[in-house]
Amino acid sequence: MSEFDEFDEINYPRPYETGFGDILDRAMSRRNFLGATARVGAASFVMSTGLLGASTAARADSPSMGFEAVKATSADAITLPAGYESQVVVRWGDPLWSKGVDFDQATRGTGESQEMAFGDNCDGMMFYPTSDTSGVMAVNNEYSNRNIICPDGINTADDVRKVKAAHGVSVFEVAMKDGQWQTVVDSKYNRKFTADADMEITGPARGDALMKTAADPSGTKSLGTWNNCGNGTTPWGTYLACEENFNGYFGSTDEAHEPTAMQKRYGVGNKDWKYNWYKHDARFDISKEANECNRAGYIVEIDPLDPSSTPKKRTALGRFKHENAAIVIADNGHAVAYMGDDERGEYLYRFVSKNKYEEGNDAANRNLLEEGTLSVAKFGEADANLAGKGEWIELTHGKNGIDASAGFASQAEVCIHARLAGDVVGATTMDRPEWVAANPNKAEVYCTLTNNKNRGKKPNRGGVETPAGGPNPRVGNLYGQVVRWMPAGGDHTAAGFDWDLFVVAGNPTLHDDLNAGSSNINENNMFNSPDGLSFDVDGRLWIQTDGNYSNEEEFAGMGNNQMLCADTASGEIRRFMVGPIACEVTGASWSKDRTTMFIGIQHPGEKDKPSHWPDGGDTVPRSAVVAVRRTDGGIIGA
Repeated sequence: MSEFDEFDEINYPRPYETGFGDILDRAMSRRNFLGATARVGAASFVMSTGLLGASTAARADSPSMGFEAVKATSADAITLPAGYESQVVVRWGDPLWSKGVDFDQATRGTGESQEMAFGDNCDGMMFYPTSDTSGVMAVNNEYSNRNIICPDGINTADDVRKVKAAHGVSVFEVAMKDGQWQTVVDSKYNRKFTADADMEITGPARGDALMKTAADPSGTKSLGTWNNCGNGTTPWGTYLACEENFNGYFGSTDEAHEPTAMQKRYGVGNKDWKYNWYKHDARFDISKEANECNRAGYIVEIDPLDPSSTPKKRTALGRFKHENAAIVIADNGHAVAYMGDDERGEYLYRFVSKNKYEEGNDAANRNLLEEGTLSVAKFGEADANLAGKGEWIELTHGKNGIDASAGFASQAEVCIHARLAGDVVGATTMDRPEWVAANPNKAEVYCTLTNNKNRGKKPNRGGVETPAGGPNPRVGNLYGQVVRWMPAGGDHTAAGFDWDLFVVAGNPTLHDDLNAGSSNINENNMFNSPDGLSFDVDGRLWIQTDGNYSNEEEFAGMGNNQMLCADTASGEIRRFMVGPIACEVTGASWSKDRTTMFIGIQHPGEKDKPSHWPDGGDTVPRSAVVAVRRTDGGIIGA
């Protein structure tokens, strides 16, 4: 969600005066045993372009991708390969209960109507089959375009009620009827988890002083989840909603209020993102309730098939701007979660469960994310092929300099202030680490590094410098890349890993250096800002973009945001889908038989761009979940 990043840049420009300088100075001497930060000169990057290309130069048509690539386009429509079709399953404002009302194009609804309807700006999602032709969908509703949902501004208490109800997670049943996927209105599974929904706080931070508020002096219960970006799913059948840009919903009615250093590290300040929740709900006013922001920025575990369950905020997995969570069961039985902190210059994390996964014992497995070891990634120096080695550095109180001298009194504080722990141990600053996806057929993991205009120019929010190097080779990175790592010995719980860059996005029609992209990028498949990332069970890697759709200057020839398919063995990448005007293509899940792929179309028509998708005419643009199928009923992508 690039608009949010720009808001933070304008209102909280770097370098930040966070009060962390003294803490970091004390902790820096502890870094020596961890090794030096990876740095490679710009000249090396240019030299390595050809070598990177040599490693992937042999390209044959992939037998795993059985479709003709589509061309880039700026059309206000969904564009798919020949032999494919799409259908809208559910739109923002569509009722999930019969007591709801149809979407009102003029008013865009009320607080009451939105509470009965599918939320806005769908992002990560998962389909949980209940039969061959039905299932329950869990879909993140990340945020709302303020000028679309409330064209006159968010001013009244009901405006706030409506916008809160448009955020969070929508859970609802869908079924195939008359050849189309349709929502099952009034299904027992239909629920909404909005910014006011009951949540349970679990893990090390549960009951900590920093989690206690006037409304919840126990520090064990919280209200709401919002700005849920990507997602994860677990082998025990639960859905993971990931809280990302939570900071933009807090503000202060006292303009003279001074935010704390820890609040600043997470971008929490006196100015919100113009949602004005803090003017109508005191828990979002940091001058009145300092700890509420500590209760946001977590992974939320939801059981979509148990209508009586309460979502759990899993604090053991750390607090930061979670993009998504990729869950793997290691060969030794431990559950492993890989996670990115989606902000310029932030870090990649890994969580390893204390206990082991027990096949068939979901009651025990449901507590696997309660306890474990949180680590952060440190990438070593890049060789001529832009590859190298790395390690996971444990973020445990009392280890690696994470103790009272560095400002941490307990493991609870390590989890709540995970970013600061990453600063202390010298983690590698990344180019906005977003979605992580693990190959289902071999021990390797991929992460989209979307872009970073500040790379090599400005420090991160904690004041840590962000030199170009390692998996982030370009100063002022406009295009993004996908990094891949292979855990040592194929063991996802191992401390070490090898890494390389699977693809470096770029524009080969304009550049002849690394900004042209890696050798698997050409004028027919070029893109910018890889964001969403998912594997299907056959091992095809699906890449979704959320970047510059101007189709001009540095981005000429790229068209609207898109979805691509990659063969990770050959490196070949083909464009599979192009979305409508100004949208982000995000979220992917499959039906039980893999003949339907559910995809999210988020924020069409943002920033007043001329989109009227999906309904056409003079209608309001509305985010939606679409079902993509082959006209011959075959498996998607094959």
